[in-house]
Amino acid sequence: MEKILLKKQGQVAWLTLNRVDVHNAFDDEFIELFIQHLDDISADNNLRVVILLANGKHFSAGADLAWMKRMGQLSEEQNRADAQRLAELMYKLNYLNKPTIVMTKGSAFGGAVGLISCCDIALATDSAKFCLSEVKIGLSPAVISPFVLAAMGARACRRYFLSGEVFDAQHAKLLGLIHETFADETAMAEKAAQLSQHICANGPAAVQASKTLIHTVAEPADDKVRQYTVDLIARLRVSPEGQEGLSAFLEKRQASWSEPSHD
Repeated sequence: MEKILLKKQGQVAWLTLNRVDVHNAFDDEFIELFIQHLDDISADNNLRVVILLANGKHFSAGADLAWMKRMGQLSEEQNRADAQRLAELMYKLNYLNKPTIVMTKGSAFGGAVGLISCCDIALATDSAKFCLSEVKIGLSPAVISPFVLAAMGARACRRYFLSGEVFDAQHAKLLGLIHETFADETAMAEKAAQLSQHICANGPAAVQASKTLIHTVAEPADDKVRQYTVDLIARLRVSPEGQEGLSAFLEKRQASWSEPSHD
C-alpha cells in the first residue's frame, strides 16, 4: 500500500499520509514519495489548492525511530545526505507554488510539527496533541527548526525545543502553530473545503504572488541555515547520546541520563 496517497479532485489535490500501522511516521521511502507528489502537484497548472491530511487516528508520530536507529549505524556523511532529503521535503512543502491547508488530529510529534509549520493554513481538532519530542531521545528538531520558528516564534521555541512537553490544540493556536480548532474531523473537513473554495475564487497569479511575497519578506531560512540544520541532525544521530536515546525508546526503558545517580 502507498505510504502517501495523492488524489486530484478538480482544482484540489488531497495528499494523505497513509502509514497507519506506525502512526504515519516518516522513513526514507515516505520522504521520497512525498517529494515526488509535491513535484507532481507543483507542475500541474490545473491545481489551485493542496489539502494535507492523514488516515488513521494520528496525523503523524514524526520520524520512524526504527529508521533513525538504522541511520545511526551509518556514517555522519551518510546521515548528512539522508537529512538533506528531509530538508528538501520541508523546503518543497514550505515554498510550494500552491496554497496548502493541513488538517491535524491525534498526535503530531517531532517532524510532524515541521510539516504543519510548512503549510499556509493549519487546522486541528480540539483533541489534537503536539510535541517537539526530539530532545527526549538525544536529538534536536534541527531540520524543521526554521519553519517551526517562523510559525511559533523564537520565544515559544525556547521552551518547547528544550522541554519536549506535550501541548494541546488550544495552546498550539495561542502559539500561532494552528489557526483554528474544531470539535471533530467532520467540522474541520468542512472548513478545509470552504477555505479551498475561497482560494479558488481568487486570482491564481495573485495568490501565488502573495505567497511568494510572504516568503521574500519573511526570509525564514537561507542556504546557510539549511546546511547548518542538516549537519546538526547528522552529527546527533551518530553521537553516543543519540544512539542511547533511540535505543532506550525502542527498548522501552529509561535513557542513561534519566536514571538516578549511584554516587
